[in-house]
Amino acid sequence: MFFVMNKRKIYSYMVALSTVAILLTFGMALTNHMNAQTIQTSSYTNRLVPIYQVDRQEKQVALSMNCAWSAEDIDLILETLQKENVRITFFMVGDWVEKYPEAVKKIADAGHEIGNHSNTHPHVNSMSYEQNRKEIQECSNKIKQITGKGTSLYRGPYGEYNDTVIKAATAEKHKVIQWNIDTLDYKGLTGKEMIERINEKLTKGSIILMHNGTKYTAESLEMIIESIKEKGYTIVPVSELIYSQNDEIDANGVQKLKKEG
Repeated sequence: MFFVMNKRKIYSYMVALSTVAILLTFGMALTNHMNAQTIQTSSYTNRLVPIYQVDRQEKQVALSMNCAWSAEDIDLILETLQKENVRITFFMVGDWVEKYPEAVKKIADAGHEIGNHSNTHPHVNSMSYEQNRKEIQECSNKIKQITGKGTSLYRGPYGEYNDTVIKAATAEKHKVIQWNIDTLDYKGLTGKEMIERINEKLTKGSIILMHNGTKYTAESLEMIIESIKEKGYTIVPVSELIYSQNDEIDANGVQKLKKEG
């Protein structure tokens, strides 16, 4: 009888110990999984990001225009900007600069800002750090030869970026600029359709993306600018919208001034 009872107790103890071991194993696996997730989240949070938008108190926005195709509409675009008394930022590809030097000079002489859009418009995410630096250097040099001034703002082709791209641009003393409003003008949207897209997201510190050489951009630019002005916004070049120092960029690409303390 004594042996039977002890046997039962031993069996119970074994069951209990097995249960504890299983629970401990599960707990450790869960902890490791949570730690892995934490590391991934931290890695995502700490990745480098460009400026998509600026945290501004003033009702200011920036209008930016990528130049990579033709230059036939540049005169009309400049006439409209002069009429509206607005200065914007043109992001130029080096090959475009080399092909249309007169257009580049007209833009610079009209007082507009010129940004860097790479030299040959490649897929920069697949390129090395040194290759990215070279793309920025060569484009900036071409612009400087015509205007007497290099560039300090960079926008990657196709909107591409990663840590390597941003580190390369930073090494070349360029701030990387994206946008929070895409007019999709390159898809042939009409002026009215572009205004509707702008109105959906327009806010203080917005950066708007447009392109020259598209179907309706040049002829729609006046109505787009007037629509933005009617809402009480002032249009400025990108460099006047962004902060040049004591700034930080959050995970959503919003540039802000660093909080004191």
